Formats: sequence, structure tokens, C-alpha cells
Amino acid sequence: MLFPLQALPSGSPIPMVGLLVLALLIVAVYSAIAIVDAYEKEALTVFGEYRGLLEPGINFVPPFVSREYTFDMRTQTIDVPHQEAITRDNSPVTADAVVYIRVMDAKRAFLEVDDYKRAVSNLAQTTLRAVIGDMELDDTLNKRQEINARIREELDEPTDEWGIRVESVEVREVNPSRDVQQAMEQQTSAERKRRAMILEAQGERQSAIEKAEGQKRSDIIRAQGEKQSQILEAQGDAVSTVLRAKSAESMGERAIIEKGMETLESIGQGESTTFVVPQELSSLVGRYGKHLSGSDVAEEMTALESLEFDSETRELLGLDEIDEMLGGDLDIETDVGSDVSEEELKSAEEVIEELDAELESKGDALDEKSTDEVSTDEVSPDEETSNE
Repeated sequence: MLFPLQALPSGSPIPMVGLLVLALLIVAVYSAIAIVDAYEKEALTVFGEYRGLLEPGINFVPPFVSREYTFDMRTQTIDVPHQEAITRDNSPVTADAVVYIRVMDAKRAFLEVDDYKRAVSNLAQTTLRAVIGDMELDDTLNKRQEINARIREELDEPTDEWGIRVESVEVREVNPSRDVQQAMEQQTSAERKRRAMILEAQGERQSAIEKAEGQKRSDIIRAQGEKQSQILEAQGDAVSTVLRAKSAESMGERAIIEKGMETLESIGQGESTTFVVPQELSSLVGRYGKHLSGSDVAEEMTALESLEFDSETRELLGLDEIDEMLGGDLDIETDVGSDVSEEELKSAEEVIEELDAELESKGDALDEKSTDEVSTDEVSPDEETSNE
């Protein structure tokens, strides 16, 4: 049964004790409840003895005599401070890295190592120096992935015993000393100049090749043009020669007879009374005269024909090729008898009649000169003397 406080005598210790008991109860309840986050685990000890791991949520623990140690189960980042190391080729460098770890076994991380973060950081520092010291300067600058893999391999075995897994290691910077950096800058500058000179030389070489190729093509085209021009000029000359030959050939025996008549006319105008006429010319004159006169001999004789080129002459002049080139329009074999017009026949007949009359008058003059001795020259087998 509760009594009102004002009913209690003054100076009574009961109210003070009640307040103390209430405060003690509140503190006991608060210390008996442990709240663990979802990404954490807590190691529980009672009177310093390990009792187990507290899972995420509300956990009840013995009040006043228990302690909890929190472990973050997420991936954690540990920065490895700058480390000075000397490479295998005695070049000083400074390097730092980042290590990504995760607590896999909170019990072992609590019992096997004092401070797993500090332990992993120290181990990563020593491993980084050892790996860089085992490589040359150029390899430390170029083979970052190899350095990362070797450091992770070195960290895996000891961290597994601590319940820690090293997920990855990334080397952030590897900086040579200032003197080495200056030497590398000079080397890089020289290399760039060398590449620039090479590119410039290659450009000039390519330009020269292009110019030479263009000049070569130009010379080829010019030579082809000159060759074609010479071929056309030669073909023109050949055609002209053939046409002239055709013109001369078309005259045939008629041209020979006319030339012979002109010669006889010039002979007749001289003072000599002796004439030597080639047999061929006299035969041609007889044939031509009888043919034009329409006598009976003309029926037995063939018409005057043009001279034909032999096979060697036709091949030499290229008549067959030019005939094909002109489309077959060139006909070398012509018949003088069919080409001679009536006017030409009449003029030839008149010339022959005049020649006969002149020869007859000269023969009469020879008969009248009885005191003159007419000497006759010996005629060769191919010639005969005619006094008509």
C-alpha cells in the first residue's frame, strides 16, 4: 500500500532509495540491450571472455559485465602512405597505393590480430617496397598491373589467417627522383624530335616518290603521243606513196609509149638520119597504134594493161595493210584500157599519125640523097633498126 509522500515524516530515506533503484533499473536495461547495424557484427565478451558474435538487430547481453567490439563487414579502403624505395637498377622512387579489404571472419579478426587495419597497412607498405626493389625503373613505370598482382599475392596468405580478404591493390603513383625525371624529360624530348625528323623525312620521301611517279606518267603519256603521231605520219606517208604509185601504175604502158613518142619526136628534130629504136618501144607503139586504129589486129590483141606490183614490192610498201586501213577503197590493179577516155585515145591517135608522117618524109629525103652513104649501126639482140 502506497502512502502519499506528504504523509511520510520528514527526513525519511525511502524516497531517495526509490529514486536510486529506478535509475539503476534504467541503466541495467539500457546496458542489457545491444543494437547491431545490418552491415556490422559485434564480438561479445563477458568478464573478458569471448562469448560469440552479435548478429544485426536487437541483442540482449549481460548488463554491466559485457563488452562489444564492432566489425564493419563492408569493403574497406586502406591508404598506403608514400614509400621510398630503390629499384633494381639503383634508381630512387616514391610510390603509394590503395588496398581494398573485407572482413570475412569477425571472430578471427578479433582474436588473431590486434588492429587488422593497421596490420594490413603496415604489411602493404613493406610489400610495396619489396616489389618495387625487385624491378627496374622502366618496369615500375610501365607495368602497374604486374605490381598490383604481386602485392596482392604477397598479402593474401597472412591476411587469410586474420580473417581478412584483400580484394584488390592499386598503385596510384610511382615517382622517380627529380634528377631522374629531368633525364626522362630530356629523353622524351629527344625522342619526340627524332620522331618529328623521321616523319618529316618520310613526308619528303613520299612527296618525291609522288612527283617522280607523276613525271613518269607524264613522260609515258608524252612518249605514247609522239609514238602515235609518228605512226600516223608514217601511215600518211605510206598512203601518199601508195597513191602516187597507184597513179603511176595506172598509166601503165600508155605512159611508156607517150614518153617514147616524145623521145622519138626529139630524135626526129635532130640532124642525124640514123635512128635506133628499142624493140620493146616499137612493139608497144605498134600494139597501141593498131589497137587505137580499130584494125583487124586489135581483135587478136589484148587491151593495154597496167603494170602490177609484185609480192615483194607490195609487202615493202605495205599495200595490203594500207588497203585494209582504207577500208578496201584502194585498188592497185587497174585496167588502163578501161580508164582511158575517148579524148585521150584521139590525142594518142593524132600523135601516132604525126609521128608516122614525119618518119615517112624523112625516109623520102634519104632516097633523094644518092650521094650520101647511109650507115646502119649494129643492133643488139634486144634492139632493131627502123627506117620508116
